[in-house]
This record gives sequence, C-alpha cells and structure tokens, in this order.
Amino acid sequence: MFDTFRSSSKLINTFTGHTDTVWTIDYSTFDDSQFICSGSNDKTVRVWDVYNNKQIQLLNGNSHVRYVKFSLYHYHQNVICFASNDKNIRFWDFKRNKKIQIFNRHASGVCGIEFSPFNGGRYLCSGSFDKTIHLWDVETSKSLH
Repeated sequence: MFDTFRSSSKLINTFTGHTDTVWTIDYSTFDDSQFICSGSNDKTVRVWDVYNNKQIQLLNGNSHVRYVKFSLYHYHQNVICFASNDKNIRFWDFKRNKKIQIFNRHASGVCGIEFSPFNGGRYLCSGSFDKTIHLWDVETSKSLH
C-alpha cells in the first residue's frame, strides 16, 4: 500500500517567504477554505491560503516562533495560537489582524502547545524549556495547573 501511495503522490505546492528555519506548521479549514499557518526562527507567523496558493497574513514577532496551532476553541473565527522563545503564548485573529489574548506564566521559552480534544478545545496544555507544563483555561485565560 505504501508503494502505491509513494508512486501516486506528487508535490502540490511550495510556499516560500520565511527567511530562516520553519519550526512548526498547522493545517485547518474555515469557511470552505483551506489554510496553513507556519512559525519560524525569522520571528514571523504566516498564514497561507491553500486554494489560492498565496500568503494572506504576516505577523512579525519579537522572538523565534516554536509552535503554531489553529485554535480549536475559536473554531470558525480564524484564530491562531502560537508559542515562542519570549515565554508567551499568543492568540491572534488573522482575519482581523489583531491580538486576542496572551498567556505569560512560563519562566522560559514555550516549545509546545496542544488543545484539548474535548470541551471544544477550551483547555490548552503548554510545555516549556523551564521544565514545566501548564494547563490553561482558554475561556478565562487562567493557568489551572
């Protein structure tokens, strides 16, 4: 089966624009469109429209972006959650190009995030170089544990 997949698979598109290592990507659909978001050592988060093969949004940050995820909690609202070396987790509405909220209880860079697969993604786990894991309530912006 793998040989069949390998022989029939082909490169569909290459998105270019980052100027340094791309650490993280995520894929989602909103409003009958497909999007990819990416985070890089170039301190940017980019959103790409898959159907139109183009970058539709660029956020310049102040630190290396380690992890990006489309927010399950804000589904259908075009929101990305991203973590970076500056110890923060940010929620960004890429359709309106505005910050929604910031979580900032880690003592070192945040290197991973994951939304809960239950309660509509209301809970977010984050892991950090500070050797801690935080469990956040996205609705109240509080660190629970």
